[in-house]
Amino acid sequence: MNKERVQIPPLSMHNITTKLFTHVEKSVVSKFGEEGKALIQKGVENFGFKDAEIIATQGTVDGENHTLFNYIPLNHSMENKYQNLTIYALMAKLFAQISKAVADRFGEQGKDAVREGVRTFGEERGRGIAQRARVNGEVNSRENYLTNYDMGRSELFTYTTEYKLGEIEQNFTVCPFGQQWADDDMHEYGILYCQMIDPAVAKGFNPEFEVEHDKYILKDGNCHFRFKLADKK
Repeated sequence: MNKERVQIPPLSMHNITTKLFTHVEKSVVSKFGEEGKALIQKGVENFGFKDAEIIATQGTVDGENHTLFNYIPLNHSMENKYQNLTIYALMAKLFAQISKAVADRFGEQGKDAVREGVRTFGEERGRGIAQRARVNGEVNSRENYLTNYDMGRSELFTYTTEYKLGEIEQNFTVCPFGQQWADDDMHEYGILYCQMIDPAVAKGFNPEFEVEHDKYILKDGNCHFRFKLADKK
């Protein structure tokens, strides 16, 4: 008798947001020390302590051991600024404010530190996706990548997916992250995430995955990907 498939719920977006923060914070502080910490603090303050506290609290409730609370004073007088925004928009805003604070001070070195944080964040998630597949007796092959993905496919994204010989092709025409960065004129900082995330997640899932990301919503109006992974013989 076939084993019933285990349905593993996706990670919450609060979990993912605080996980991203923790990886970027670690990379920036590793590179720039105490000044890096001060810049992270500035970014969180510019975003808003109250909104950050709400994200941090729910991230903890959802099981993520993160560092965001380290940058939020216990007693602050900030009000909730973004009550009507989705967590996707909030993640974009928080990432942009941190990236801006670091990149405006350290230029390309600062951007590289942010990119490195996104890379390690993505690879950790990819390894988790491989574990999700393993729970159901599946290997980390091309056809098991998206079916075990760790982030829910929100209706806020508009995209197509085509399975082809040796690859998966995806084209996104609407992305809430990209839309928020565009609305806030934060293209320069948001694209640091876009440049790294999908190749990193795929690489964490299977080191042999190759990802071609040749179009970006923030530059071209759509994100186009080719996830290439040959079948094992």
